[in-house]
Amino acid sequence: MERKDDGGEAMGRLIHHDGAPEPGSPPLVSNHSGSPSQEEPTMMRRSDNYSPVPSEEKNPDVDFVNTNPRSSESIPMKILYADPFSPLYPGLGPYFSDGCRRVDYVLAYHILKPSSVPRRSSKFGDNNFIRRLRRSLSMRSSRAPLQPKEDPEIAAQEQRMDYHEDDKRFRREEFEENLLETGLELEKDEGCKIPGIGFLKIHAPWNVLCREAEFMKLKMPTKKMYDVKQGSNLVEKIRLFIHKVTAPLHPKVDANRPQTRKSLSHPFSREKQHLFDLSDRDKFFDSKTRSSIVYEVLKRIRCTRAKYSMGITSLLANGVYTSAYPLHDGDIEEVNAEPNDRKLLYQEWASYSVFYKYQPIGLIRKYFGEKVGLYFAWLGVYTQMLIPAAIVGVIVFLYGCATVDNNIPSMEICDPRNNITMCPLCDHACSYWKLVTACGTARASHLFDNPATVFFSIFMALWAVLFMEHWKRRQMRLNYIWDLTGFGEEEEEEHKDHNRAEYEFRVMQKTMRLEHTTPKGEKVKLTCTDRLPAYLTTLVTMGFLIAVTFAIVFGVILYRISIKAALHVSNSPAARSNIRATVKTTAAIINLIIIIILDEIYGAIARWLTTLEVPKTDKSFEERLIFKTFILKFVNAFTPIVYLAFFRGRLVGRPGNYLYVVGSYRMEECAHAGCLMELCIQLCITMLGKQLIQNNLFEIGIPKLKKLLRKRKSDSKQEEELTNSLHRHEKDQLLGPFVGLSPEYMEMIIQFGMVTLFVASFPLAPLFALLNNIIEIRLDAKKFVMQLRRPIAAKAKDIGIWYNLLRGLSKVAVIVNAFVISFTSDFIPRLVYQYMYSPDGTMHGFVNHTLSYFNVSDFQPGTEPMQPMHLGHNVELCRYKDYREPPWSSTPYELSKEFWAILAARLAFVIVFQNVVMLMSDFVDWLIPDIPKDISLQIHKEKILMVELFMKEEQGKRLAARDNHNQENCTSTSSANQSPPQARSRPISHANCC
Repeated sequence: MERKDDGGEAMGRLIHHDGAPEPGSPPLVSNHSGSPSQEEPTMMRRSDNYSPVPSEEKNPDVDFVNTNPRSSESIPMKILYADPFSPLYPGLGPYFSDGCRRVDYVLAYHILKPSSVPRRSSKFGDNNFIRRLRRSLSMRSSRAPLQPKEDPEIAAQEQRMDYHEDDKRFRREEFEENLLETGLELEKDEGCKIPGIGFLKIHAPWNVLCREAEFMKLKMPTKKMYDVKQGSNLVEKIRLFIHKVTAPLHPKVDANRPQTRKSLSHPFSREKQHLFDLSDRDKFFDSKTRSSIVYEVLKRIRCTRAKYSMGITSLLANGVYTSAYPLHDGDIEEVNAEPNDRKLLYQEWASYSVFYKYQPIGLIRKYFGEKVGLYFAWLGVYTQMLIPAAIVGVIVFLYGCATVDNNIPSMEICDPRNNITMCPLCDHACSYWKLVTACGTARASHLFDNPATVFFSIFMALWAVLFMEHWKRRQMRLNYIWDLTGFGEEEEEEHKDHNRAEYEFRVMQKTMRLEHTTPKGEKVKLTCTDRLPAYLTTLVTMGFLIAVTFAIVFGVILYRISIKAALHVSNSPAARSNIRATVKTTAAIINLIIIIILDEIYGAIARWLTTLEVPKTDKSFEERLIFKTFILKFVNAFTPIVYLAFFRGRLVGRPGNYLYVVGSYRMEECAHAGCLMELCIQLCITMLGKQLIQNNLFEIGIPKLKKLLRKRKSDSKQEEELTNSLHRHEKDQLLGPFVGLSPEYMEMIIQFGMVTLFVASFPLAPLFALLNNIIEIRLDAKKFVMQLRRPIAAKAKDIGIWYNLLRGLSKVAVIVNAFVISFTSDFIPRLVYQYMYSPDGTMHGFVNHTLSYFNVSDFQPGTEPMQPMHLGHNVELCRYKDYREPPWSSTPYELSKEFWAILAARLAFVIVFQNVVMLMSDFVDWLIPDIPKDISLQIHKEKILMVELFMKEEQGKRLAARDNHNQENCTSTSSANQSPPQARSRPISHANCC
């Protein structure tokens, strides 16, 4: 390589931290003055420029034989090799080899390097030279002509693999050259203890951070401080008193303490650096901000020498880089580990021993960014709001327990003196049965179907509105504290509107296809016509999947019908005595297993369908994925529940004229106490099962099982020593990738639906949700802190589409609970009987009022029971639950007038309940302002202070300019006074001035 002694400006650094350079990298050239020994590291100084190589040699579409460096322009480079025994060597910390510059971002990639090569000190000596010579010889031999004894197919595959690796390597080289041009500093590490993986460590120097912060309009704290007044004196005193009382519940974190003084924030500007406190430049931009700045640079840089432009997303998608991530701050489990935010989060947030404490939301935001911070803040508010809902739900349940012995309908069912003979529950196999045998079910139903249930439904509807309002106010307060009040849609688009790799690839394909027909200069993009096949596929597939869900629910219905008939003809007395409980429980467990399995399948299919549509941006991809996943998972989770609540027992028919499906399967009936008990069992098993299996088994059990199997297969001491000797970027490479917050939100949204939609049938749902969320918060915290790579700090001022889903569910919950109370429970029939048909205004005689008569001689042939006698008596009339005319009336078995009166009352209740609750909800929404008054005052105060600050600055500039002008005048006057008299007497001509 010919060296040009041209002191060009240094644009960046590439530090190669390995004993042997990557194939295709420039050979090391000594640039020391004098005669350096062979033991000294070879340097490429930043002032050294190297002659460019013609761009034709860097065509990635041809096979590479020459391994000389290819560069389209001279790139200043500096190669430094740190001595592992030097005091500057950073050990295992997140720093470059000089121990000073912090690693802000890491890109990992595959390298063709044997795993047996040990990590050595990168000295330019004889051993290093021999190793490099061996590598160059092995590279040449890999491209040599095939020997006759080799298998041509295997050799061709190896050659093709080398070609792809060369292609990826040269794309990396171009991308890294472009990164250097932006001013970033790079260091390569290919001698790590993870075989086959190389790392590119990226550091952003001060000038790059300032430039990008100004470009991204990052709000940074200024020197100006002001007092934060939280409302009136009384409100402030109450707030401080509550904070003192709840002091043991607050984490021991400075970021969580109430602010009394706050810095005035302003978008960073290099021209106004004097406004900001730059006394400690290392801490002015924290690690979260530094990594987000580097990520923005990475997204902006393109590889343009290939057939189509490639950004970092395309490079990751095509395997040029395998992963990209910022580093965690440090270790958490080591005893001698230095204090860092990650360790503090582990101690005060991710530990189960602090489950009763508030979350350190400020520290979470500082470490993970605003988007993750908002998720955990929302989860904390939701969990807090579940406490009063759980308390009221338990009170409602205890009220049912306390009044069960005084409930007249259940007492009448349990009274053996009534001696009511009921019609068979199935055809031919089932016999007549006594109503007294349903005593247990009737008493259990009263626990969840009592007058307090109506109050609880109204309470939960208002609770949902209060929760949404409380969250909006909390969100606005966080926006103020985190300086997001001015973060608008323009900034969001600036940060998020980057094309996805799949979109760029499809645009490239379309460009090549329309190369000769598209006018020059016209931008090619994907239209609705291009996506039409994908949209049709999505529509058909989602319709098919919803139909599959309905079919599976129908299959479970057939299971219940058939197993009930099988148990009735069983010879086992135990099986015949617990038929209802057995059928209900087993069917609910089957539904649970199917829901969990289909959840995983539907999630994968929704992602595949979204990928087919090729959304342009990550935001569009996320919103489409959320929409599809929510529809599929919502239908999957709630279809069995909706069937039990609104359809079971409605499409049955009557004795002698039952409704049959699939031949001889008779549609199932509800128990005499109604279907609410079965709905409660289904909800209970689904909620508990999903939470226990999906949370405890999938998120806790499986990772621990994998860790146990790893320990059994390998030597635990040796593995621990190896793990402790890894560098920070190597440890983070072994962690799981961050896949986004959508799975966490989706889990909570489905739970919110369980809590609000059918709460009338299961008042204990908020309690189970509360217990689950207490564990879920710490489980997610441990996952974020210990098991996942650190995510990119993304800015967000709200929770996005999830708020709209929550609001929609809270509105639908009012309607659903109105129908559950009026049609599923016996609340309306009891009211109608008590005020219209009861002779004494009490509930005595209600059970007999709800039962109709049937003459057993009217059974269809083949459907009558095998045993026409019951307990030695011939049965002539049996009873069934319905409002129909008796067989001796002029219109036998027709719907009676009581049926129509109760139906009218049910519909009236739905309309009144829905409108009253909606009106109350809207009133609460209107009554509570979205922005707390003290926050609106503080925002207004910030604007005034900012205007005053700039006015003072402008005034200071004017005074400085005036002083300079006066000083210049004084200087010119004094110089004129000191000049000779003859010069002073002559007029000054402008033409003589130089």
